[in-house]
Amino acid sequence: MTISSAQEFGTALRHRRKQLHYTQAEIAAVTGFSISFISDLERGKETAELGKALFMANLLGLDLTLSARGA
Repeated sequence: MTISSAQEFGTALRHRRKQLHYTQAEIAAVTGFSISFISDLERGKETAELGKALFMANLLGLDLTLSARGA
């Protein structure tokens, strides 16, 4: 899947979280992140902290790969 916006990233996180049958409250309890942060991230808030966003993706079992276009 190619992600080209914060909104697409958030949608992918939400989809995976729901696929794993976790609530935002359960993720908040495990990570220490607020439910409002998780909600903002899943809605594609562009100012979300990158480190936390990457941590959440990894927690949900998502691998992130960067590659040059056309490579």
